[in-house]
Amino acid sequence: MPQHQTLFNFDPPVTPDEIRAASLQFVRKISGFHKPSKANAAAFDLAIDEIAASSHRLLQSLETSSSPRNRELAAAKAKARASLVRPLSSRSV
Repeated sequence: MPQHQTLFNFDPPVTPDEIRAASLQFVRKISGFHKPSKANAAAFDLAIDEIAASSHRLLQSLETSSSPRNRELAAAKAKARASLVRPLSSRSV
């Protein structure tokens, strides 16, 4: 199962490119398409744009009393957690 990256409350703040990438990932997940056909490309792109805009509004409106998290530190912790998980193929039955 892939890791999900939180976009809220980081220093430096999330970028429009990160929001768009998350929106693309979401549209791919719910549509089942990695790349849409020519017939579906406009609907696919519109969905990405609308989800990115909605996500941006959401992230701008959220409030927290906690301090922003450091991106590098969070990435290092995630990498350390990932290294502790053994792949399914190496698990004993």
